[in-house]
Amino acid sequence: MNKMLLTILAVVVLDAAGTGLVMPILPELLRSVAHTPELGWRYGAFLSLYAALQFLASPILGTLSDRYGRRPVLLASLAGGMIDYAFMAWAPGFWWLFLGRAIAGLTAANAAVAAACLADITPEERRARAFGLLSACFGIGFILGPVIGGTLGTISLRAPFVAAAFLVMVNFIVALVVLPETRTAKPEQIDPAAFHPLAPLRWIGAFPALLPLLLISVILAIIGEVGGTVWVLYGQDKFGWDTATVGLSLAGFGLFHALAQAFVAGPLSERCGERAALVVAIVCDGAAYVAIAFVTRGFLVFLLFPLFCLGGIGQPALLSLMTKSVGADEQGRLQGVLTSLTSLASMVAPLAISEIYFASRHVFPGLVWVLGASLYLLCMPVLFANRQWTGRGNRAEGTAHREDEAVAKGAQPSD
Repeated sequence: MNKMLLTILAVVVLDAAGTGLVMPILPELLRSVAHTPELGWRYGAFLSLYAALQFLASPILGTLSDRYGRRPVLLASLAGGMIDYAFMAWAPGFWWLFLGRAIAGLTAANAAVAAACLADITPEERRARAFGLLSACFGIGFILGPVIGGTLGTISLRAPFVAAAFLVMVNFIVALVVLPETRTAKPEQIDPAAFHPLAPLRWIGAFPALLPLLLISVILAIIGEVGGTVWVLYGQDKFGWDTATVGLSLAGFGLFHALAQAFVAGPLSERCGERAALVVAIVCDGAAYVAIAFVTRGFLVFLLFPLFCLGGIGQPALLSLMTKSVGADEQGRLQGVLTSLTSLASMVAPLAISEIYFASRHVFPGLVWVLGASLYLLCMPVLFANRQWTGRGNRAEGTAHREDEAVAKGAQPSD
């Protein structure tokens, strides 16, 4: 059990480190391979391609891991990541990079399969602690990765991608040699509907009372894509950061984010309520977005990290608010809806954000940050329109909705 647990955690650390390694240098690689200083649509399309193919492939990979086991799916996913980084390290042309990214997106299941493996080997009463370890290991990898990648990027443009490919290769070998199959009970048949990527979106109608909160979730996901899309570009363009400084900034952000999640999100929600925590997150993140749009010195960005990371407590508070508002038998369906909505935001937002940034960076590079902050204004009327999200009303409404469906199908309503 300890060997399997350590192997799974090692997979997560190496996976997060590999992802963080390439972030500081990715825009420069795209410029080099595309032979143009202006990335334009290319950068957003590169980010969106991965999210789009992951969105299509994730239900298939998840279902296959249930039917045929976690280990083969995890190994296939690691092999896809290795191919992607190898393409980045040695690709002679721009479209070769897109081909490698497409393969990585189609096989991207490392984190999800690792979490499923952990659930397989951990007793139910200890899973909260196990998933806490999983999150901590992801944070460790993401803190280390950008620092190493930024440092290697000052030596060679392709060095971070070679290092990332090597990390994934080590990951693959560890999983192949050490990790046994953790899925023992496998279904004999697979429901064809489980392969459909849009299936979770059909479930939105099951949560009519949660539609305002689902809207806020989508808005938060879109706003979060602003930093994910332009952080490296903005630091290089406005403050003249080199790859080492970019890597240090990403690592610092990861560290503060982990601290906020560990020591602020839960206690604040428990003491003041999820709604108050969500308001604090919106105010802090909105202020950080506006501030970074106007600061003129790079070191001031590092001083904004606490504000940015307090903004990160919004999603956990929102998730807690929604999970308390549905019954135990609908938790899985709700998570499927949230995952699909977040994936759709990750597909569409980077394209729009990168286009806005490249169109405005010579006049006002901070415009994209201001626009991101302004989206928070759409959340406030929804938050304060109904102060009674206590959960009971929503669960009752959900029960009534299910009973209406049952009556329509000829079944008897519950008492």
